[in-house]
Amino acid sequence: MAAPQFFTPGSVRPSRPKRRFTLAQANSALPLVKRIVGDIVRVHDQAVKLQSELEQLGTKERTVAQAKLESSMTRLEDYVDELSDVGCDLKDYQVGLIDFTGRHQGRDVCLCWKLGEDRIGYWHELDKGAAGRQPVSKLQETE
Repeated sequence: MAAPQFFTPGSVRPSRPKRRFTLAQANSALPLVKRIVGDIVRVHDQAVKLQSELEQLGTKERTVAQAKLESSMTRLEDYVDELSDVGCDLKDYQVGLIDFTGRHQGRDVCLCWKLGEDRIGYWHELDKGAAGRQPVSKLQETE
């Protein structure tokens, strides 16, 4: 992920089986996903700024800033859990890159979306990542 390790909270819930989405289902989930991902990107940015400020503060001021940072991290974890409840995976905290598990020719693939995009326009193989994405016009959801 693009975030430094200390800004990448782990899931606070046990992992569960991934939900599979059709392209239509993933696109219909986007209004909620957009809101959550927007919150994640915003709070992550705030946490990065707070961390930078902490390094320049004296001991007394650090206590207040540290409490703000911890609050931001808790909110960030809550948003990531909310996104996980929808059934998609956050891939990048800074740009809001998301993968939904979908199907192509009978195998699992990732339906790829990024904050700012209106619809899911790309998919990629599980092992390829966003660099190997292809347009959804090539997606064959039937077995």
